[in-house]
Amino acid sequence: MASPTPHGVPDGLGAALVPPDLAELLRAQLEAVADEVEEEVRGQVPEYARPADGTHRAHLRAGVVQALTLFVDHIADPRGRWDAIAATYYELGRGEAQEGRSLDALQSALRVGGLHAWRLMGRTAEELGLDSAVVAALGELAFRTVHEVAEAAAAGYAEAQLSSTDELERRRRRLLDLLLGEGPVSVEAVQDLAHGARWSVPRHVAVVALAATPDHREEDRPLAAAGALVDMESRPPRMLVPDPDGSGRFASRAFVLALRGRPAAIGPTVPLAEAARSLGWATRALGLMGRGILPRQGVVRCADHLSTFLLHSDEPMLAQLRSRVLHPLDAASEGQRGRLAETLLAWLLSGSNVPDVAARLHVHPQTVRYRLRQLEKLFGDALHDPDTRLDLILALRSEALQDNDTFTT
Repeated sequence: MASPTPHGVPDGLGAALVPPDLAELLRAQLEAVADEVEEEVRGQVPEYARPADGTHRAHLRAGVVQALTLFVDHIADPRGRWDAIAATYYELGRGEAQEGRSLDALQSALRVGGLHAWRLMGRTAEELGLDSAVVAALGELAFRTVHEVAEAAAAGYAEAQLSSTDELERRRRRLLDLLLGEGPVSVEAVQDLAHGARWSVPRHVAVVALAATPDHREEDRPLAAAGALVDMESRPPRMLVPDPDGSGRFASRAFVLALRGRPAAIGPTVPLAEAARSLGWATRALGLMGRGILPRQGVVRCADHLSTFLLHSDEPMLAQLRSRVLHPLDAASEGQRGRLAETLLAWLLSGSNVPDVAARLHVHPQTVRYRLRQLEKLFGDALHDPDTRLDLILALRSEALQDNDTFTT
């Protein structure tokens, strides 16, 4: 990205007013002035006050010297160096963002350094006995220069932040694709990508599959700030959550609010290398939610519905089981069938206790006994065979899940 163009070249300094040797006199003092400006910045701006290790101090020193050099060069040629000033500080702003320092710290350093440099150089101008108009013009040039370079630095800082965010997002997307891919997961590859993506590698994860919406927005990135890897472009949208059982993450109100009412399915907690398996469960759960077999709204935890997953792991086989085991109910009328099936399931689940069945179905015990006599005629001794009872529970339970409106009292 090209550096920004200055708003305009300051013209308050008339070339005829400047003694030809002023720039050279100031240039001769650059190193001494740079020493004082560097110490002033380190003393006034906390972010730059760290112990003077070699690399950091060299960068700070180079920035100060370059800034002073550009100022003096501009005095020598008022219209010739604004592009260089803008480009230099644009790159300085980029560098500060990449180092993780704040824009406020950078702007403070520019203000403090610029003011102190002007005090020192202005003193030289006064010692030379320059006309007050020239000194004032030099002062205006100094502060307008600080303003322009601060704007250039801010532009570079903003561009670096945008680039850094985009690149970080791309790296996290690649990491997520690796973890959720079909092939084996290489520990070394995960570690390398995680380092570049600034993501702490957890031992366990869970994958959340989200119901797709017609349009997604940046704010639809739940838990990304909490360390989740998020891909809202995939179908279904998904996010991989580290340490899913820690701090009650999925039970927290913050998690539910982050979903903004969007239905979601949480896969089981698994070791990191098995993240794709958690995604498979969560995706299957979304499908069952769409069919009404699992709750259509809210957040569904796969771990809370294992028997439902087992029942629907082989749909054709389940259909065969229902057809074979529930065949006797076909002899009843359509209205009777639903009531008899509901009563039979409640009777099997309650240990054949009639009062419990009546309480569960909100009917009179005599109604339950009447229906049970009808069921005895239809099924005969099979109702008391343990293996048949298990098959009946599975078949009736799957039918109830598939259509909760089938059974009426």
